[in-house]
Amino acid sequence: MEEKTKGIKQHYGLLTALSMIVGICVGSGIFFKADDILTYTGGDVVLGIIVFCIGALCVIFGSITLTELASRTTKIGGVVGYFEEFISSSAASAFGWFQMWVYLPTITVVVSWVAGIYTTMLFGLSSTLEMQIGIGLVYLSFLFAMNYLSLKAGGRFQNITTFIKLIPLIGIGIAGIFWSAPMPEIPSEVVEIGTSSVGLGWLAALAPMAFSFEGWVISTTITPEVKNAKRNMPIALTIGPLIVLGVYLAYFIGTVSIVGEEYILSTGDGAINQIGTELLGPMGESIILTFVLIAVLGVVNGLTLGFIRLPQALATKNMIPMSDKIAEIDPERELSPASATFAFVLSLGWMFLHYITQKTNLLSGGDVSEIAIIFSYLAYAVLYLKVIQLKRVGTIQNVFLGYVAPVFGTLGSLIILVGGIFSNPTFVPFFLVFSLLVCIAGYYYYQRKTVKD
Repeated sequence: MEEKTKGIKQHYGLLTALSMIVGICVGSGIFFKADDILTYTGGDVVLGIIVFCIGALCVIFGSITLTELASRTTKIGGVVGYFEEFISSSAASAFGWFQMWVYLPTITVVVSWVAGIYTTMLFGLSSTLEMQIGIGLVYLSFLFAMNYLSLKAGGRFQNITTFIKLIPLIGIGIAGIFWSAPMPEIPSEVVEIGTSSVGLGWLAALAPMAFSFEGWVISTTITPEVKNAKRNMPIALTIGPLIVLGVYLAYFIGTVSIVGEEYILSTGDGAINQIGTELLGPMGESIILTFVLIAVLGVVNGLTLGFIRLPQALATKNMIPMSDKIAEIDPERELSPASATFAFVLSLGWMFLHYITQKTNLLSGGDVSEIAIIFSYLAYAVLYLKVIQLKRVGTIQNVFLGYVAPVFGTLGSLIILVGGIFSNPTFVPFFLVFSLLVCIAGYYYYQRKTVKD
């Protein structure tokens, strides 16, 4: 079956592509992972800044490298299309299965759950796991429906939430520059944790850092629907990570300036509530939590916006079962209803698994999103190496784009792998094997399908 791109219209401009990158990266991770990064560095702020910069460089060099591929193909499916064009269709199917079955649904459900957590905090609801998951399901269902029923609504929601979420992050950064008030006292019911020397233990901070930057590549799934994509997508993939780094550093330094390292180490995610009170008074906590919730919902929206298109993209390439059905596009919605339904049902399945793992503490404090993040960076490294090959044969002329960027992007992937192993040596090897098995299944499915056809 030939790839079906006919009927796909260009709905989105550079702003939406850029806001997807910034909107997906900035949101959930920075608000509940910044304290983890500070914890792993033993409260060393400078080391924390270095960790953020390492993360940014991994993404920046990686995204710059992928722009060399993005500008040379019109294949749909984002990174799946890059694998198809520059590696092989079988490799594209392998990675596509990983993205569809593991990567996108696990991250989507975890961030939806986080939205549920912040909703209970904002409205003083019972903070049981069941309540958090239930609210997360409501958000997940609404955003899936909105992105299917209205392409423009999904894009506008992404742009608006991206703008809104930047307000508190940049605001806290600016406030931190001029902050001179005394540090707040740590609540008496909280165990005080001081700064410490962690040795090589800081490498574990690379795992929450990877989560904080994760999602940037999902923006490539809307490439066929971006106006002048060969120009706009490389611009978005280059500028987006730089904006994310600037925002993260502003927020991280600002929070430390306002409440101090020991307060963050001791109270963890609760530090953001105190920051709101310090800046805005008694209502500050609710105001900040409102911004945080909007930020997290922006992430969920960006994830669903990309996810509902992925089964459709794979089906046009005949890479999944029932491809003929899933590839059919509703002329009115300009999307495949079967693709959107499949993505939603798959998300529900992973939400159930996420509930089980959290209820039983099966992953020792981790969550199902960790299954995919580290493996995805290793998969990107395959494309980085392909760019090096294109430089060697003369297809790419620029030395920086052909050698420097992909080499540093590959090193970044290896650094994130090391950080992941340091943070969770028990489960990360299992996660990698599980993801690899999913890829193998996708590879052999396409191989058998091709032989039969």
